[in-house]
Amino acid sequence: MGASGSKARGLWPFASTPGGGGPEAAGSEQSLVRSRARAVPPFVFTRRGSMFYDEDGDLAHEFYEETIVTKNGQKGAKLRRVHKNLIPQGIVKLDPPRIHVDFPVILYEV
Repeated sequence: MGASGSKARGLWPFASTPGGGGPEAAGSEQSLVRSRARAVPPFVFTRRGSMFYDEDGDLAHEFYEETIVTKNGQKGAKLRRVHKNLIPQGIVKLDPPRIHVDFPVILYEV
């Protein structure tokens, strides 16, 4: 569960002050905030692509090939999904940038 959240445990990148700053983080050994020299922006500029390239250079989520099936003397066409020789799309630039899933902000529209 939680596939849309960050994978890092024990790290809160959007802390307002380095080192936690809160009364509960000052005394605990396992604080959720690590000290950082730079602030992390709340935006995501790239993502991993979900599509694939085939041998011809076509880009799609899924690829199918048509196969001819003979059953009871009748020919019929059947689609079979292709799993081999597919190249992942890679990193995709987002335009415009998105707000990070773990950023604590409430979006309000009037």
